[in-house]
Amino acid sequence: MKPGKKGSKVIVFGDTVSLDGFLRFKETLCIRGKFRGTIEATGALIVDRGSSVDADHISVSSLTVYGSVSGQVRAVDKVDMLSGSQVRGDVAASRLRIADGVLFEGQCSMTGTEREVEIFSRPTEDIKADLQRAHG
Repeated sequence: MKPGKKGSKVIVFGDTVSLDGFLRFKETLCIRGKFRGTIEATGALIVDRGSSVDADHISVSSLTVYGSVSGQVRAVDKVDMLSGSQVRGDVAASRLRIADGVLFEGQCSMTGTEREVEIFSRPTEDIKADLQRAHG
């Protein structure tokens, strides 16, 4: 498990912790035990190897999964599913990374895109020009 950003606090629920309820946090939370309930946070969530989260929904800035997550996930920034992890439920995030060896059952939707780009009905030059204006 990698810690949070340099200088940020990481709160750890140890492997002997089993919690049912509602979680709200602003920093980075690492779950090494078991959690069941709802998570609504502005911080990042790390679900460590061997741990499990069973939630009706999870709303966080980012989610990194080494263990097992079940429930609807919404991440403002990104979701990382690392090798050996299991995610069951729909995922919405700006960025999504699924490593080899991940069990993922659900649908994913990418959020944060400014607008849809129809690439099949427009000339390539028009698409390139739009992208250059948007990112230039």
